[in-house]
Amino acid sequence: MLRLLRALLYTLILLTVALASFLTAMRFAIHGSETTVPQLTGLSMADAERAAQNNGLLLSGADRFYSSSVPAGYILSQMPTAGTTVRRGFRVQVAESLGAQTITIPNLVGQSERAAEMDARRRGLEPGSVSTMPTADTAAETVIAQFPASGAVGVATPRVSLLISAAAPTAVFVMPELVGMKLGAASDLVTAAGMKLAKVEMQPGSSSSAELVSAVVVEQSPTAGSRIAAGSTVTLKAYRPPPMTAP
Repeated sequence: MLRLLRALLYTLILLTVALASFLTAMRFAIHGSETTVPQLTGLSMADAERAAQNNGLLLSGADRFYSSSVPAGYILSQMPTAGTTVRRGFRVQVAESLGAQTITIPNLVGQSERAAEMDARRRGLEPGSVSTMPTADTAAETVIAQFPASGAVGVATPRVSLLISAAAPTAVFVMPELVGMKLGAASDLVTAAGMKLAKVEMQPGSSSSAELVSAVVVEQSPTAGSRIAAGSTVTLKAYRPPPMTAP
């Protein structure tokens, strides 16, 4: 029994030592894969790239901003800040200074989207976001507003965002019930709703305008309840009652 207890105690000691060794090795491995973010703000892009590589980091810089205090080509800001502990291989986001604004923002309103983007790029600007808005009084795919505005000073970035006109949505109506109405009233209702009236088919035929007005609609296309766009054509068939004869 004593021998068994000694064996169990010896095994426990070996497991404790092994666990301690494993935790120590893990601690070294974890700390060995960590690094500190260096100070990159104020460095040139080339120097910032070297400083990041020396610390096992990668540099990612997509944003560029105008600055009157930081020369063009130098780091304006960084994220995370200097002194932050990160894993090796981490990407540090940096923003590059473009120096003071020297480019004049052109007037792009009235141009097509493609022409406006080409004009902006030719002047050293970058296309920003593009939004659309339906308009009834401006040709579709035309710039109706821009940001920054033409001639703006003190802008933050070289991007110009555009608001593009889109075709106004077509008005849609629910086709009314015309069957049973006098032809004259039905015709007025169709034209007032912005629809076109095709040549009315009479049953039996008639050429008198007075008779046409007094006739009754007996068939319509589209049928009542159909959804119809403004400007669509409506076809009617009307019935002209025979003249009353004296007994």
